[in-house]
Amino acid sequence: MSDDTIEIFDAGEAESDADWLAIMDEIGEEAGYFEPLGAHHSAFFSDMGTVLLVSFETVQGIRSAGGGQMPLGYQIAAPRGWSSLTLIADGPTWYRDRAVYGYFDRLIDDAFFEDFDHVVFYGAGMGGYGAAAFSVAAPGSTVLALAPQATLDTDSAEWDRRFMKARRLDFTSRFGFAPDMAEGSERVFIVYDPIQQVDAVHAALFRGNHVTKMRARNIGRDPQAELARIDALRPLIDAACRGTLSDGDFYRLWRARRDNVHYLGRLIGRIQSQNRPERLLWALRIANRRADHPQLKQALARAEAAAAKPA
Repeated sequence: MSDDTIEIFDAGEAESDADWLAIMDEIGEEAGYFEPLGAHHSAFFSDMGTVLLVSFETVQGIRSAGGGQMPLGYQIAAPRGWSSLTLIADGPTWYRDRAVYGYFDRLIDDAFFEDFDHVVFYGAGMGGYGAAAFSVAAPGSTVLALAPQATLDTDSAEWDRRFMKARRLDFTSRFGFAPDMAEGSERVFIVYDPIQQVDAVHAALFRGNHVTKMRARNIGRDPQAELARIDALRPLIDAACRGTLSDGDFYRLWRARRDNVHYLGRLIGRIQSQNRPERLLWALRIANRRADHPQLKQALARAEAAAAKPA
């Protein structure tokens, strides 16, 4: 299938969530289907090829990210002639909803995933939790999760105090503890920042020979946004869908951070907090060689002036 035979849908005219839902419903009739799942979730399926990308996203994330207000999974899969299934949450639900469980039960009963040669579950943060937790529905699949939570059950993850309202959700029933749910996957790739201690503890709960942990030091709390900024996100998901992803692929893509102003600024900020002026001066000189940015120039000028002062 060539790109010029593929119709790429667009919901960019939506001005409100209600508009967007109505447009997605119309697109679903042509692409595959768009199905509400209870009050806070929906599923969008684009039926194309024998590769299936299952992504876990939010209404807010989809509508604010550009791309014609279409799910990221669809944006990556459709031009390549791949199928996509997007589980869409309206707000921080962590997909803990009986309507979502029932939907996956129907997919399992209908042997839906068996129609595809390769199935990839993708998500970041809350979506990473969803990708790992519901991958149990398609044994032998691949999971790519960026900074996922393993669980937010208070008894198991009391140390994670970032999402206090989510503690009211049930993480102990069906599709609950994400590392256990992902045990049937052929490969599980976890991307996280080891400096973010809470994310590192969640990552440590994913264990087994099928788990590959990709440590992205200083990527911060939003690895999806950072990977997108250095044009590494889509190639990463693409490699997972092609079945070629390895940790070597990830680290080659991750090298592009060295020329990214956002990454360099965050790294400089971390060094500044360490009160190590010589190291800061060294880092600022390297950063200014790699990126042309006024704030980096100003920071270097201040550091050089401070270094020139008599002790």
